[in-house]
Amino acid sequence: MLSAWRDALTMARPDLLQRVAARTAEREHSSLLRRLRTIDRVDGPWIENGGRRLLSFCSNDYLGLAQHPQVVSALRRAAVDEGVGSTSAHLICGHHAAHVELEQALAAWTGRERALLFSTGYMANLGVLQTLLQRGDRCVQDKLNHACLIDGARLSGAELKRYPHADVAAATRQLDSSEAATVLATDGVFSMDGDVAPLRELAALCLRQRATFMVDDAHGLGVLGAHGAGSIEAAGLGQQEVPVMMATLGKALGCAGAFVAGSDALIEGLIQFARPYIYTTAMPPALAAAAHQAVLLAQSECWRRDKLSGLIERFRRGATALGL
Repeated sequence: MLSAWRDALTMARPDLLQRVAARTAEREHSSLLRRLRTIDRVDGPWIENGGRRLLSFCSNDYLGLAQHPQVVSALRRAAVDEGVGSTSAHLICGHHAAHVELEQALAAWTGRERALLFSTGYMANLGVLQTLLQRGDRCVQDKLNHACLIDGARLSGAELKRYPHADVAAATRQLDSSEAATVLATDGVFSMDGDVAPLRELAALCLRQRATFMVDDAHGLGVLGAHGAGSIEAAGLGQQEVPVMMATLGKALGCAGAFVAGSDALIEGLIQFARPYIYTTAMPPALAAAAHQAVLLAQSECWRRDKLSGLIERFRRGATALGL
């Protein structure tokens, strides 16, 4: 009797791996299957893949710093001195002098009181939103925000409301419709479309509504602003108007990892409560040293941003001439 009951239960319970396989087959049938492509060699903007030399238009190495000799040398020197891994989480014994120096440089560059390193941008956004929000709160987001902002809001337990892309009037209505504590989060530069969020209008809205404004500037840092500090700087905004800023080290800076910058209270709160920070091995100190060198280059070599702007304009003119 017991054996028959177990057999019936086993038959009724879905096989999760089969379910995933069926979903994968559906994606392939719809020509939406994601595929890994192995890059055999990188030479600046050129890559080798499957014996072919190709010009890459999909890299995030906006300033050409990923292979910069000074960045590579900084990583090599630090690796020789301290090894490869940080060996632990930041709060145990993984927080090295190289991390401190990078955090201080990032805070000064972005005009914030403090900065805190995370292993990835995804983890940074999860950590921020889970720290700031709780059940009963609200998170208002642009519909084209990166997936990690959406996931962060969902995991926090707060109510997630998404407004049509760059629609300040719709964002206003969503803030007006609730008295709950609210974070309004947006990408600074939207990675798929390349347009910039209406940051000044959104900042003014948040100040009126007493909402906390958060900007993910992964694709703006190093590229926009008089000093390359990103879309927030380009909009003439500071810590008071945008109290929560996140950006990555793996785009214009050519390295890997991310950081959150803001007030002392924000950073101290993240150290206490951001689970993706607390329970993760710290980024290698050698990588922090390389990123620090990349920050210095991004600040001092303004010609890199000028060259990027020129290439963008040339591409747009050529695409228009081709009727694209």
